Amino acid sequence: MRDTPYLVVDVDVLEANLAAAAAHARALGVALRPHAKTHKSPDIARRQLAHGAVGLTVATVGEAEVFAAHGATDLFIAYPVWAEGPRADRLRTVAHAVRLRVGADSVESVRMLAAAVLAGHPGAAPLAIAVEVDSGHHRSGLPPERAAEVAAAALDAGLAVDGVFTFPGHAYGVGAGGIDVRAAAAADEGRALAVARDALTAAGIPCPVVSGGSTPSAAAARGDVLTELRPGVSALGDAQQWELGTIGAESIALTARATVVSRRAGVVVVDAGSKVLGADRPAWVSGFGRVVDEPEARITALSEHHATIAWPTDAPLPRLGARLRLAPNHVCSAVNLADELVVERAGAEHAIWPVSARGANT
Repeated sequence: MRDTPYLVVDVDVLEANLAAAAAHARALGVALRPHAKTHKSPDIARRQLAHGAVGLTVATVGEAEVFAAHGATDLFIAYPVWAEGPRADRLRTVAHAVRLRVGADSVESVRMLAAAVLAGHPGAAPLAIAVEVDSGHHRSGLPPERAAEVAAAALDAGLAVDGVFTFPGHAYGVGAGGIDVRAAAAADEGRALAVARDALTAAGIPCPVVSGGSTPSAAAARGDVLTELRPGVSALGDAQQWELGTIGAESIALTARATVVSRRAGVVVVDAGSKVLGADRPAWVSGFGRVVDEPEARITALSEHHATIAWPTDAPLPRLGARLRLAPNHVCSAVNLADELVVERAGAEHAIWPVSARGANT
């Protein structure tokens, strides 16, 4: 018996989630490029590729290095990268090892990227750019109608241009007055990407890739605009997606196994805190995580090594020493706190998968 707490992946639920994502992409007629920042695991990445993913999305040069070292051949860093100093050298190395696409939303950044990857290789184009546009999340990304400015600058600098992309992150939330936030974000995504695509083609720049997607918006994504979908959390699931209604508890593949160490009327305390579950709690969620086998329970407080759970009064309290399955609010953050994932099949330990890209934040 393992000491708690630790993270567990139910491999059968994982496989069902991967198959569902692949089937959804096929039904839309788009390519699937899942975001590996969620799991940071080459073992899971290989399974996604086996299900038909065309490549992987990553968040950082560091993640690209890890997945390239484990055999990935087609990667997309889906964020603007400022390629200066050691990062420029690292990016150039990855770009010459795999087929690499990088996000950009400014003329200055594509010039910096060109200087980084073309150093010592004049005339080569080992890097492709995707222009990021803002579809309503208001993080990075330029207005869609200006996408051609960055694409033209990339071509002038000697880089290739794959197309355009966005992240509809405003799909994470609960709408007032019955508004379906996920569907609204997907509609925003489709409109913004269509404008950006048309801006490129009007400027005489081909736009073969129109990339979007998030886990909550994926079900409403528009296959008539998108050519590529990039869900991340859908592989493993988490309490946020459960609360949004994107998935049910049966689709949560990753949980934290924790032991009940204290209890009293209506309250249970377990030995997994913020250093295992992560501390994310958006304003719209009902707690710091959920108990998979007791849907009405809520994690109401976290310390570093303990979670306090409000237990429903009409349900029997678990005994001291009982082991619970907890769904973290944000699976990406929880995985980044772990060295390894304990893989189970039918309740029995099946394998250990290292979190190889843990801490690859630069």
